[in-house]
Amino acid sequence: MRWLRRAVGLVVALVILFEEWGWDALQALAERIGRLPPLAWLERRIAALPPYAALAVFFVPALALLPVKIGALWLIGRGHALLGLAVIVAAKVAGTAVLARLFALTRPALMRLAWFARWHARWTAWKDALLAQVRASSAWRQAREMRRRLIAFWR
Repeated sequence: MRWLRRAVGLVVALVILFEEWGWDALQALAERIGRLPPLAWLERRIAALPPYAALAVFFVPALALLPVKIGALWLIGRGHALLGLAVIVAAKVAGTAVLARLFALTRPALMRLAWFARWHARWTAWKDALLAQVRASSAWRQAREMRRRLIAFWR
């Protein structure tokens, strides 16, 4: 049972690390795309939503990507593992970009919901503790050192 907890913890940590790594960069990219006139109009409307409407808008993309991810699993089950994996990765990247931008737009409204603000604070504290634990691990430090050496080598 302990090995299962560690395996699940590792997967969760990797997903959170990906989100953390990509969140700001993908949000900035989505913000630049959002400056296009029709999208800028839509972003202004989203930013002006009341709290529960903002909550609905924030969760719609996550639900919309569910059939895509199920389709990717179907592809994997049909023997198209690389295509299925590519679809999952593409959905994860696109979903992270959209969710990051939507959260930036809806955060003020969402934080007016006391329960959301409370859970967000708990989530942030838990995530920060997990990331600190991962970053303190020898595997993380070794990977960072390897990355530093590769960058130095390429320069």
